Formats: sequence, structure tokens, C-alpha cells
Amino acid sequence: MPRQVAVVIETSGSTDAPKRVMLSTDALLSSAAASSVFLGGAGQWLLALPVHYIAGVQVLVRSIAAGTTPVVLPGGHFDPVGFAAGAERLTEPLRFTALVPVQLARLVAAAADDRRLLAVLRRFQGILVGGQALPAELAERALALDLRVVATYGASETAGGCVYNGTPIGNTEVRTVDGQLEIAGSVLAEGYLGDPVHSAERFLSVHGERWYRTGDLGEVDAATGRVSVLGRADNVIISGGEKVSLDAVERVVRSLPGLDEAVVLGRPDPQWGQVPVLVLPRAASGADDTAVTLGRIGEAVASALGKAARPARLVRVAEIPQLSAGKPDRRALTRMLADL
Repeated sequence: MPRQVAVVIETSGSTDAPKRVMLSTDALLSSAAASSVFLGGAGQWLLALPVHYIAGVQVLVRSIAAGTTPVVLPGGHFDPVGFAAGAERLTEPLRFTALVPVQLARLVAAAADDRRLLAVLRRFQGILVGGQALPAELAERALALDLRVVATYGASETAGGCVYNGTPIGNTEVRTVDGQLEIAGSVLAEGYLGDPVHSAERFLSVHGERWYRTGDLGEVDAATGRVSVLGRADNVIISGGEKVSLDAVERVVRSLPGLDEAVVLGRPDPQWGQVPVLVLPRAASGADDTAVTLGRIGEAVASALGKAARPARLVRVAEIPQLSAGKPDRRALTRMLADL
């Protein structure tokens, strides 16, 4: 292990085998400094995420850099009541927290009928939301409540979020190569512990500058530099000879009312080669009108992305398995579908 490594973070492993990311003190502090500048100053943090993920580690690093003591929520089930109680223990003028979308969704839903919780949420100077794409409908609901939500994009390999609301922070640079996002800057990791092959594949040196090849498809606006993330490069299937981004299908489905927990996976098909399959948790009422639901969803997807992207099947499960950071466990779901 290189001497400058301060922390080793294991990636979530939601879509492939976890890797151990080596981060230096300089990368962690550079990320914390860039975040502070974007957010308008250092402050006190409420830790609501596991510390074995980079977003949790960065709450601690930002607190150390700010010289403030974070308030730590107990582990286990995320509870809006417990969140409010923890937030009320914050004492600094500037207050921040970091969440994943499922946590924000629970808070927004509860705050609609809880004036105390709403007041607590409005006291935050910034509510960072990352780990996966922030659904547009959820962002709109949070904005309607006058919450200062910041959609973040990054990875363990970039010491956490390095793009806030589409804008690279600090000295982060983002470019596209063959449609895939690449990131440079002082936040980059040293590589993967004990894995020189993957390190060489993902961390490239171009004219003396290191770039991290993210594996995400995206665009960078030439005029504004704004970054748009379109989905994973490896989450694309070929259906009837056409490329279909499963992430794009999932975004469309999740934009529909009541489908914000939907997950879309690719499955083999004897006629089309591969097809999108929609996975939903069972409705609390037990209703399962698959034909009507799949028809309505299919029309919306086909209208936005073309007929090849229309989900071919709808599978209901008791619940969507999740990793501890709140991401859907796609590997577990794939195994579940293989048994159906």
C-alpha cells in the first residue's frame, strides 16, 4: 500500500464485484475544501450514512476540517423522527447533512404533515443527496418545501461527490471520451488496493495528468461545462438489434406516479436477445394488475425512448433488496429473477 494512503473504502458492489479504493489525506481534504466553498462555508454535519461508505467518511472529514463535532444518528432503520431529533442537537449556524434519495424521500413525505420536521429541514444550509440519481419528481417536491437540496455526483474513486448540481467543484475537471465521463483533479484515489490491473484500466495518465474513467455515460455542455449523467456504460443491452440503456428506462419509469422504487434489469429473451424487465415491490394493498400497469408504463417508455426500450415483463417482489447505503442491490435482484 502506498505510504500516502489514509483510508481504504470498499465500493458498494451494487452492479459488480466490490473494489478497495485507496484514498490519500490530500484527496479527502481537497474534496472537503471544495465542498465547503460550494456550500458557502464550513459548518456542523449530521451523519446519517454508514461510515464504511465514502459519503459517510466525508461527513467526518468535513467535520475535522471545519473543527466541528458531527451529530451521529444511530444505525439501523432510517427514521424521520430520529433524524429530526438528531438535527435539533446541531448548534452551529451553518448545518449540513448527506443523504441518499430513499432517505430524502422519507423525509419529504413525512415533512408534508409534520411542521416540526419541515422547520428542521429548512434549517440546513445544504442537504447533499448522492449515491444514485436524484429522481426529478423528488427534487421538485423538495424544492416546493423550500429545502436546499444539492444533487451530487461522484464515486469512492473521486473521494465522494465532485460534481454538485451539475457543476464540477474545486479543481475537478470532467470530460467525455467515447461518450463516457472521465474525471481529473486532486480528489482522485491512488488506485485499487491489491488490484493493479483494474487500477491501470480505470486510472489513466494523459500528458502527465491523471484521469479516472468512471464507467458512466454522460455529456458535458461545451458552453457552460455542466455535467449530465446518462447511466452506466455497462448497463446497456441489445434488444432486437437496438441499444437500450436500462438506466434511461428506469429514469422514465421512476418519473411516473408511485413508481419511484422501480428497478429495471436486462434479461435474456429467445426472440429479441435481451429485454428490459421491470421489478416493483408488491403494493401494500396486494393489488397486482400487471397487464394494466405494464401497458401504461410501456407506453410512457416507448414514447420517450422508442419501442425497443419498452419493458417486456413486470415482476413483483416482496421488497427491493438494498445495500446499506440505500442503493438497490441489483446483483441480488438478478439472482432472484434467475430463480423465477
